[in-house]
Amino acid sequence: MSKIVSIEISHHRLALDPAFKASWDGRPRKHFEATIVRVRDDEGREGIGSGDLMKGFEGHEELFIGHDPRHLERHYEVLSHINFHYGRCWPMDLALWDLAGKITGEPVWRMLGGRADKVRLYASSGVLREPAAMADQAERYIEEGFPAMKVRFSSSAGGRGSWKADVKALEAIRARVGDRLELMVDCNQGWRMPWDTTLSWTFKDALTVARELERLGIYWMEEPLHRSDREGMRRLSDATSIRIAGGEMTREVYEFRDIIEQRAFDVIQPDVALVGGITGCRRLAFQAREAGVMFTPHSWTNGIGVLANAHLTAGCGDAPFLEYPYDNPEWSEARRDYPMIEPLKHKDGWLELGETPGLGIVLDEERLKATRH
Repeated sequence: MSKIVSIEISHHRLALDPAFKASWDGRPRKHFEATIVRVRDDEGREGIGSGDLMKGFEGHEELFIGHDPRHLERHYEVLSHINFHYGRCWPMDLALWDLAGKITGEPVWRMLGGRADKVRLYASSGVLREPAAMADQAERYIEEGFPAMKVRFSSSAGGRGSWKADVKALEAIRARVGDRLELMVDCNQGWRMPWDTTLSWTFKDALTVARELERLGIYWMEEPLHRSDREGMRRLSDATSIRIAGGEMTREVYEFRDIIEQRAFDVIQPDVALVGGITGCRRLAFQAREAGVMFTPHSWTNGIGVLANAHLTAGCGDAPFLEYPYDNPEWSEARRDYPMIEPLKHKDGWLELGETPGLGIVLDEERLKATRH
């Protein structure tokens, strides 16, 4: 029987020059940080995870050491209690799945049900470009084979200035590419950066924007109201033909259960690196399917997080698209995936997961050594 013998957590920082000005932040990001979790067993195998900062995990290692890493449900319960008392430590769950796959010799997507060995991607942009530049980017996505693109709206007054200006950018894309791309919109109203005290839209604001998005044939409208306003989300879903999406920063799996039961969203977007891990989000994939709610994870962390969400989606989900953070030149695959020896590469808008046991992660040890802090 395999036993866990050590857990190592390291923190890394990549300098970004030029800086990345994310639409949801407004403050140019000059560094990209990554936390790497390594779980080793007594036969020398190593499972890898990444995502949140693992705050609160220190001191709890003994709750896992000596246990079989394949006892994933047991470990999930322990992590859920740590999550309750401290922080989000779900990268540990990803590392355990990776290690369990290496022990069994199977890729995680097959361990989760084996529905598919690849996922269709949507290109998730992050920069607030001028309308013509947004249209240029949309054309590049089409050339690369992506079937869909997500456009960010300003999170506050520090962006384009108003949602009307955001709609102008969306109109420019639609005028250029027609119906060759499905378009999603992230309204960036569900949460804020700690420094940003701008109020979220009201229900009437969101409904007004939804009418504009209906006119433009938008596939979904993401985070259009504050995260606490589930009733407003449900009302908005009833009032518009556009799918209402959200939940990327929701902290608890049981909150998603309530969201599904209330039909507060048409599309739920948990991220295995931020809530529940693969073990918890697997539950949500099945609950959502039974309720007729779309399940397609958020995946804006790094390539390790993208892979983990992809394995879950391929293995037991049936999402039409998975988020692929990708907005050259500010947010390239090389920047996003710097902890890995090779950045992920899509093939005509698909991410193929292959037969490598576990999650298929190979770390760039030299880069990690150079970026450790």
